[in-house]
Amino acid sequence: ELVALGPEVLFAVGSPSVEALRRQTSTIPIVFVQVADPVGQGFIASLAHPGGNITGFTLYDAPMASKWLGILTQVTPPVARVAVLYNPATTPYADVLLRAIEAAASSIAVAVRAAPVNDDAEIEAMMAGLAREGRGGVLVMPSAFTIVHRDTIVALAARHRLPAVYPYRFYTAAGGLMSYSVDLNDQFRRSADYVDRILKHAKPADLPVQLAAKFELTVNLKTAKALGITIAPSLLDNADEVIE
Repeated sequence: ELVALGPEVLFAVGSPSVEALRRQTSTIPIVFVQVADPVGQGFIASLAHPGGNITGFTLYDAPMASKWLGILTQVTPPVARVAVLYNPATTPYADVLLRAIEAAASSIAVAVRAAPVNDDAEIEAMMAGLAREGRGGVLVMPSAFTIVHRDTIVALAARHRLPAVYPYRFYTAAGGLMSYSVDLNDQFRRSADYVDRILKHAKPADLPVQLAAKFELTVNLKTAKALGITIAPSLLDNADEVIE
């Protein structure tokens, strides 16, 4: 329906939106935000030279995934095993992030395992099993699924007393323990310039895909207290926001 309207530019949030739009048009310019690994997903040829009709702003990359794991290990009692929660259907870049997390885990003696889930029941089963093993933690990947199910994820992590790190601040504001995230407002602000330039006849193929520029670390000390854990002072010192 959007393509049938004959717009001068399409704006897409997240990988599923980009994938749906590019199936329908190879000519109408598409500007995206909140997309990880756009080259690996086949949306663009390269960051510097996107080619085709698609350009925009990337979200998370492999180094970011390893930082999430590093943050999760800065709690006491220490985490020994980490489940990486994601939905296969809405996280086509999962393999890229998982490889980075596993590589980082090998140097800090933490066991990492993939935890693909498809609904609330599977989230519940995964967290209950991890809690029974002891010294578990959860790393939540960014995707449409984990955003939609964020209240369930945060509530179950609290119920099973599992420290968790999240990809967006709004999880932490809703009671999650910690988040290290791209500043989404900044991405949307910057994308307006690309839309404007395209409306003034710039070609998406000539507009390089830009990396995230602003990040924010948020820690919820109220949740830490409820879980009975202590956050490393160095992590608190580096936090952009501490919720008390």
